[in-house]
Amino acid sequence: MPRQLAIIGSGKMGKAVAALAPEMGWDVAVALDARSNARGAGITRDTLGGAEVAIEFTEPAAAPANIRACLAAGCPVVVGTTGWYAELPAIRAEVERAGGSLLWAPNFAIGVSVFAELVRYAGTLLANVEGFDAHITETHHAAKKDAPSGTASLLRDNIGPALGRDVPVTSIRTGSVPGTHEVVLDAPFEQIVLRHEARDRRVFAAGALTAAKWLVGKRGVFTMSDILAGDES
Repeated sequence: MPRQLAIIGSGKMGKAVAALAPEMGWDVAVALDARSNARGAGITRDTLGGAEVAIEFTEPAAAPANIRACLAAGCPVVVGTTGWYAELPAIRAEVERAGGSLLWAPNFAIGVSVFAELVRYAGTLLANVEGFDAHITETHHAAKKDAPSGTASLLRDNIGPALGRDVPVTSIRTGSVPGTHEVVLDAPFEQIVLRHEARDRRVFAAGALTAAKWLVGKRGVFTMSDILAGDES
């Protein structure tokens, strides 16, 4: 029997999740858009319609209120919105106090999670090697509001400490690009380029639905790294 899912957000990602959900064993119990859910007011135990988990793809200003409303309703929530992470420490504490469930990620593509670990490892290998400089370039569709992207920030946070220095990020907003991230490690006579390219935003929808299935029955704050690690706590 299909599991019950709530979708918060009616943008391109919300629509992609809704379209893919039945194929991955979910029924969409409710879909909330900005008009029906101003500041999270539309998210209650009743309006969620018995959903086992919610997937949230909205805007940076809306995400914290949506997360808190899901927490109050006792509904685990998977959050794909980026740009709200200044509030993450406070929300993490609230989730833990309430015994709730949150899985957040700047990017739900499984390949990006692997890519981020490869970037971290490259930094550790080059930490004591002279002559290599590092730079990150990320390209997204023109409508994306946050820059750098959450994924670029993750890559920067992975490789920077390993190298022992800050790594600059260049953000490009153009056309309809789902998401491309490139890490360049450049030396005078050679260059290493690590690159991940999303070809279709359905990769993010599939990852979010995988994360939703994994989150059911768990308590705490998680990321995609926990799924890759096989953490069943």
